[in-house]
Amino acid sequence: MSAPVLAAPGGVVWRDSRRYLWLTGLVPPVLPIVGYGLWHRTGSDIPWWITPLFVFVLLPLLDGTTPVDPTNPPAGIGDRLQADRYYRWATFLYLPLTGVCLALGCQAWAAGEIGPIGRAGLVLSVGTVSGVGINAAHELGHKRERVERWLSKLMLAPTAYGHFYVEHNRGHHVRVATPEDPASARLGEGFWRFWPRTVAGSARSAWQLEAHRLRLRGRRIWSARNEVLHSWALTAVLFAALAAAFGPEALVFLALQAVVGFSFLEVVNYIEHYGLARQRTAAGRYEKVDPRHSWNSDAVVSNLALYQLQRHSDHHANPTRRYQALRSFDGSPQLPSGYSTMILLALVPPLWRRTMDRRVLAHYRGDVTLANLAPRRRADLLTRHARNADESASTEPASTA
Repeated sequence: MSAPVLAAPGGVVWRDSRRYLWLTGLVPPVLPIVGYGLWHRTGSDIPWWITPLFVFVLLPLLDGTTPVDPTNPPAGIGDRLQADRYYRWATFLYLPLTGVCLALGCQAWAAGEIGPIGRAGLVLSVGTVSGVGINAAHELGHKRERVERWLSKLMLAPTAYGHFYVEHNRGHHVRVATPEDPASARLGEGFWRFWPRTVAGSARSAWQLEAHRLRLRGRRIWSARNEVLHSWALTAVLFAALAAAFGPEALVFLALQAVVGFSFLEVVNYIEHYGLARQRTAAGRYEKVDPRHSWNSDAVVSNLALYQLQRHSDHHANPTRRYQALRSFDGSPQLPSGYSTMILLALVPPLWRRTMDRRVLAHYRGDVTLANLAPRRRADLLTRHARNADESASTEPASTA
């Protein structure tokens, strides 16, 4: 079955060659279901590791061996492409599959028949599903249709990270690539220092944003109208229902997979804007967000698996644009590989800094003062990079003019 043909102005005919490959995004929640079946049949703990191996081994290998693809849909067909509801169902289906994963995970955990290695694989598998599910929630949460926003909130419930809906839309998109944004990583800041700052800062920011909204409308903060409380209540109901069905010991599993899930989100946040900064204008305001303020990748396989999240610059420029229509920009700073590989590097700060710090510096043409610097590393970064610049200048051949 071929993709429908779309006609662009000027007689250009285009067909989305990836139309059915976007279903790759549903592979992560399918794999734990397969793992459960194999574990139930064989009694081996190994099947619980299928999902982590797919995400953290196979995807990086495929990204590394597949040519990047920076091509964009032709101008003039964006509205028709976005109106195709097939692409929405490719995200809608993630939610029920995640529900099945959670139920099977709780059942397996409560059965007490899994060893320590299997339990670790189970937590990583379902936590990865929940974490990638935040990406599906992110896609849906930016849309105007009420049903999509509700599905977004439900998809955030497994990770107890429903406040992301408030903070991301009304906080991160306003403050991105500035020191005020808890989700924008700073040059010299390792992921393990970034993690507590962004987890606590995002929750605090979401609460402050929602409290401010309610005060402006003359509403009580502690009420059912508070979207942060509402989202946390969805998590409480979900966890309580699963604990009632499978026993209170399932709460340990649910808590562990939630931490893995929201950590998956935060390591992606770490990657997306590392070291990038918006400059102040003459009026003292931050410049407008543009393609220079997000790291991007045209790695094909990771883009398919993550609903093209890696075309992040276009997302910040056009938050309501649907994933299938996101574009690659020449002016965007490019990652050396897809997110699946970069996540592994981010978890090992020395490897990450060796790979990315020079790219941040190159992006700013050697002027480290233009980057978003980690305060505790600021003096060291300024001294080190100023010295490197002096050494480079001293080795340049003298002018013969």
